[in-house]
Amino acid sequence: MATYLDFEEPLKELEEKILQTKEIGENTEVDMSDKIKELEKKLTKETKEVFSKLTPWQRVQLSRHPDRPYTLAYIEAITGGKFQELHGDRNVKDDKAMVGGFGMLDGETVMFIGQQKGVNTKMRQFRNFGMPNPEGYRKALRLMKLAEKFNKPIVTFIDTPGAFPGLEAEERGQGEAIARNIYEMMRLKVPVICIIIGEGASGGALGIGVGDRVLMLENTWYSVISPESCSSILWRSWEYKETAAEALKLTSKDMKKLGIVDDVIKEPQSGAHRDHEGTFEIVKKEIAKHLKDLKKVAPEKRIDARIEAFSKRGVWK
Repeated sequence: MATYLDFEEPLKELEEKILQTKEIGENTEVDMSDKIKELEKKLTKETKEVFSKLTPWQRVQLSRHPDRPYTLAYIEAITGGKFQELHGDRNVKDDKAMVGGFGMLDGETVMFIGQQKGVNTKMRQFRNFGMPNPEGYRKALRLMKLAEKFNKPIVTFIDTPGAFPGLEAEERGQGEAIARNIYEMMRLKVPVICIIIGEGASGGALGIGVGDRVLMLENTWYSVISPESCSSILWRSWEYKETAAEALKLTSKDMKKLGIVDDVIKEPQSGAHRDHEGTFEIVKKEIAKHLKDLKKVAPEKRIDARIEAFSKRGVWK
């Protein structure tokens, strides 16, 4: 059953009316096609209206929508099931919050890596709510180095509320693992594309977020801190999370304007959470397009451009 956020309630009512009208037509054998077309037209208009004036906080809510597809769903759709997951960091264990492996994209082998959340309570616990431990980032780096060894491009999917903040994670070197990934990703000789498909929070996102192209889906966010945490620090309460979301400039539109990301991937009109297949198709085309462009550039020039692009980001005196 679909989940609706509070601002999506008008859409829910219209969709229910369409279903009821269809049932009436089937049960009474009365031609209701004109009425259905009228309601569908109204639904399209209302959907456009709702999604055209979303606030930053509403976009944050959409990025966390339980019906939104996660990393493995993207990989499965993009590769057509031709994906071999690889496990373990060869040191501690296999972190279930970080997934990766080789997959086929239009006949070409690509290394796919990303944070994975769970679709129900049990799976969320199993995936640690998409919050990787140090071994997750070390696994990701191992797979990136493997891709570099075989000269295969890398695509990362970012969707995390942050790296796991537990004591044991710090003891095993969480900060060092993320910093090492940032350092090593800057120098990878193969094309690297990073796509934010949900939440892009703090160092947890940056640990797999350094690439030749950094892209964001339309209804996602990317920031050093979540609105709730920002609100609790500044106002000692989560009540000001909407104000914090506005001030943080964390939406895809803001990130593009500030030059933090290279491009925004437009989602289907009803959002990625309502149209999975449409979203997968759009993302697949974007990956293919950018890979084609990046392959034309020599590895040394790609690395220089990558370092220069990230060095320019931010404001300093």
